[in-house]
Amino acid sequence: MWLHIVIGLLVAVVAGWLALVGALVAVRPKGPLLREALRLLPDLVRLLRNLAADPGLPRGVRIRLGLLLAYLAMPFDLIPDVIPVLGYADDAIIAVWVLRMVARRAGLPALRRHWPGTDDGFTALCRLAGIPATPPPPPLPPQSQSPT
Repeated sequence: MWLHIVIGLLVAVVAGWLALVGALVAVRPKGPLLREALRLLPDLVRLLRNLAADPGLPRGVRIRLGLLLAYLAMPFDLIPDVIPVLGYADDAIIAVWVLRMVARRAGLPALRRHWPGTDDGFTALCRLAGIPATPPPPPLPPQSQSPT
């Protein structure tokens, strides 16, 4: 009886881990973006810490950032480093995934205000987050049409 429960729990844990690995593969940045994410990781961690401490951001954003920072501080990885490519990149992939969610909620001005790196790094950050590096122009005022 207990053996069946233990085996069932082990199967559930392995299945959950495989699902997480699959999710990481699905959301990883493609091509050179992964290399950029790895290069920007130190500035990205400082940005995330600064954003998490900003009381002006929504609580959901700060909670996501706090959970991400806790994950990055863990002494073990979700994917062991012996697995090629994903083993070393899992921290960057998860950070970029959370960054995309946070960037859409916090907005470009908050990211710019808290970015500790260079302007080129900020441009790369925007590419990773899937947002334009410059805000869109303000909408044109509606034109009044005069009767002819």
